[in-house]
Amino acid sequence: MREIELKYGCNPNQKPARIFVKSGALPVEVLCGQPGYINFMDALNAWQLVKELREATGLPAAASFKHVSPAGAAVGMELDETDRAAYFVPENAELSPLASAYIRARGADRLSAYGDWAALSDVCDEATASYLKGEVSDGIIAPGYTDAALEILRAKKGGKYAVVRVDENYAPAPLELRDIFGVTFEQSRNDFKIDRGVFANVVTKNKALPEEALRDMAVALIALKYTQSNSVCYVKNGQAIGIGAGQQSRIHCTRLAGNKADTWYLRRHPKVLSLPFLAGLKRPERDNAIDVYLSDEYVDVLRDGAWQALFFEKPAALTRAEKKAWLAAQTGVAIGSDAFFPFGDNIERAKKSGVLYIAEPGGSIRDDNVIETADRYGMVMCFTGARLFHH
Repeated sequence: MREIELKYGCNPNQKPARIFVKSGALPVEVLCGQPGYINFMDALNAWQLVKELREATGLPAAASFKHVSPAGAAVGMELDETDRAAYFVPENAELSPLASAYIRARGADRLSAYGDWAALSDVCDEATASYLKGEVSDGIIAPGYTDAALEILRAKKGGKYAVVRVDENYAPAPLELRDIFGVTFEQSRNDFKIDRGVFANVVTKNKALPEEALRDMAVALIALKYTQSNSVCYVKNGQAIGIGAGQQSRIHCTRLAGNKADTWYLRRHPKVLSLPFLAGLKRPERDNAIDVYLSDEYVDVLRDGAWQALFFEKPAALTRAEKKAWLAAQTGVAIGSDAFFPFGDNIERAKKSGVLYIAEPGGSIRDDNVIETADRYGMVMCFTGARLFHH
């Protein structure tokens, strides 16, 4: 097949719409549903991300994409008891490494992942499909599906869930073309490889980089390679926990991603994990309630007449002092940036979210200030020399 007709373009008024190749065959096959224009933009970017994560770490990888940027990305490490509670995984559910990867990827920012496009580095198995069945999602791309997984996914959304198989051996042409306003742009594909050699130039006094930190910085940079710029990514234990994308100011990216990382960590607070939700409350309703509960507008879910719709008893608020104390315990986080940090204020903000390891290109006229700030907190910072803008 060389062409797939789409329902419409970015918006319903943009018709006709299609994806096609000028020669050869499309590297994707639609097994169920009718993906749209943005769906395929998400799918193809997400597939590249998880494929690179698989190659870089040797672990199954997954991504949760929304509006052409990852809401989350992760590798397949085992979920502990807290993970299962935070991500609404049944205690008796048997999870494969691939299922754990997707659950962790979606768990980075469950609010933003609502209606996501899922991407898997490996053949989708029954465990992954079973978890995805209960999530609000638009579609999935993977190099293959087991019969049991495909049966589960084809039944999702009344048979309209989009399921796409990608040729894992497909290699695109070295040049990329794009038309904007009738003008054709051409550039070489960004085939910059992110491996441990990228982190060789440690510019801080502290140069201790354990294997876990190298893995996490690789996860951060590979995620950023497919995130709309400017972008910053916080990672812990092989999982993105906060991504700030598409901001014009670097510090705003750092703050946005840091705030998401803080929310991810606060969701693991005992008060949150023990919220007395009503039986039968759906995952999105719980996600929304938790988001408000953790915000300054927490009264909106705790006031009389509101909490009864969510909880079987009124929970106590998580106080500002409790939040501050909990966040102060966060540590060992890695951060990546798709371009240099221009000022030390980015490092100051990162420190508040437990960052210890930093990967950024370097090259700012204020690199000395950035390094000095990192040294003040005993951080380890690598200058990669590689910018990763993506548009």
